Amino acid sequence: MNKPKKVALLTAGGLAPCLNSAIGSLIERYTEIDPSIDIICYRSGYKGLLLGDSYKITPEIREKAALFQRFGGSAIGNSRVKLTNVKDCVKRGLVQEGEDPQKVAADQLIKDGVDILHAIGGDDTNTAAADLAAFLAKNDYGLTVIGLPKTVDNDVIPIKQSLGAWTAAEQGARYFSNVVAENNSNPRMLIVHEVMGRSCGWLTAATALEYRKLLDRCEWLPEIGIDRAAFEVHGIFIPEMEVGLAAEAERLRAVMDKVDCVNIFVSEGAGVEAIVAEMEAQGQEVPRDAFGHIKLDAVNPGKWFGEQFAQMIGAEKTLVQKSGYFARASAANADDIRLIKSCADLAVECAFRREPGVIGHDEERDGILRAIEFPRIKGGKPFDLDAPWFNETLAEIGQTKGAAVSVSH
Repeated sequence: MNKPKKVALLTAGGLAPCLNSAIGSLIERYTEIDPSIDIICYRSGYKGLLLGDSYKITPEIREKAALFQRFGGSAIGNSRVKLTNVKDCVKRGLVQEGEDPQKVAADQLIKDGVDILHAIGGDDTNTAAADLAAFLAKNDYGLTVIGLPKTVDNDVIPIKQSLGAWTAAEQGARYFSNVVAENNSNPRMLIVHEVMGRSCGWLTAATALEYRKLLDRCEWLPEIGIDRAAFEVHGIFIPEMEVGLAAEAERLRAVMDKVDCVNIFVSEGAGVEAIVAEMEAQGQEVPRDAFGHIKLDAVNPGKWFGEQFAQMIGAEKTLVQKSGYFARASAANADDIRLIKSCADLAVECAFRREPGVIGHDEERDGILRAIEFPRIKGGKPFDLDAPWFNETLAEIGQTKGAAVSVSH
């Protein structure tokens, strides 16, 4: 065993209900094995690494590391920084003109005496970690990078289950369980629940599943309007499915005529190509982030779906609600904590044997929990439309699956 002398942690990208849990789990495991190993955390992800801005994990923090499990977000801060996007790094003042951000990051790690870097984030964070790991290896820096997969979308190839996704689905369901009561605030009410998921519909489908489990536990009084039919999910629209608006509108209008409301769940990435084409045809610029992703808040798919369906189904009022920030900022639930702790324990084992990669259950290696090679990590894993639980859900709400589409937002 090659004991690390100093370990650094960082979290990056958007929030997910696993970041604090992962931080706490890593601190606890290193402390259990050898409390003499120094730990620092870079403030605000790769930004802090480039600027040399870090927290030192003190004995007092180690003693209370279990507290991280109780809070959502990331106590050490996040940011969206792509080390290979030199222009963006210079523009944001993270490096000077003429500097290579990867070299600045590598040199800062050496300056700080770090020999293991744990990067906790989604596919963008881990592809950035992969780039950095390749740079470190090519230039003989002697550092090991180990990633932990965070994304509420659950769309990282080839990882079976991303940290925090289960909790995000549970919290999105909880969010909608209050919002849905707006169904009786106006006759012929259309409620659009927009769920996170840029190119993968897993979270939208899983949130609908968890919400319907809540409905299963309720007792109803349809004689006076406390009727499951009004609280039900009436439609699910995700990026992987081709949506026949006319056919769906005909089906949903029948629901509206019968129940006096319609509730639909929409992935934030559903219909994006059509919306972007519409915006560009009108001469509007479509804003993108440092990674080249379309800024979905600017595109607003939930609003678009609401506008498309409202007239077609005769809605008198449309309410669009987004559960994303509520869900992603939650503390991890019990299922996620178990997954996070098992991944963190293996990450520490890999640190001692200097084995780089992203920790996760490898779908292409019989689902084994292992350090997955960085070059194999990719984003945009599509949701499996043939998942039995998803098809059962669609059948129960009376929706046909429709044709599958290739998604590449």
